[in-house]
This record gives sequence, structure tokens and C-alpha cells, in this order.
Amino acid sequence: MSSIHIREIEPATLAALKRLARIHHRSLQGELRAILAREARLAPPEEDTRSLDLVTVNTGLATSWNRDEIYGPEGR
Repeated sequence: MSSIHIREIEPATLAALKRLARIHHRSLQGELRAILAREARLAPPEEDTRSLDLVTVNTGLATSWNRDEIYGPEGR
């Protein structure tokens, strides 16, 4: 298993993590492992194969969709 070393933790953050570990009946290291595992499950898959389907509609209007047409000549 790999290791991680984190430097310069704010004292208040460390104290809060220790409180969480105590509440969950874990060591500080066990609490950090649980937090990291939980958050890692939220990461997107390594290769996201989902794609967006572009739906276009013919409105009968001719436009180049340039910035001036969308926002006006003042760019607002």
C-alpha cells in the first residue's frame, strides 16, 4: 500500500479530525483513510465514455452566432 504525507495542517483542522476519529472509535490514521476512501468514491470514472447529444432545431432564421448578435454591439 502507498503512503501519503501531508504537511502544514492547520491546528484547528487537526483537532477537528481527531474529534471525528474519537467519535467514530478510530485512530486518526483510520479516520483519514475512511475520509479519503469516501471522497475517492465520488471521483469520476477514469475514462468517462458518456457523450453529449447535440440537438439542433431549424428556426428559419439565418445567423452567424457572432458575439455582437448574441450580446449586442456593447458586449453586454
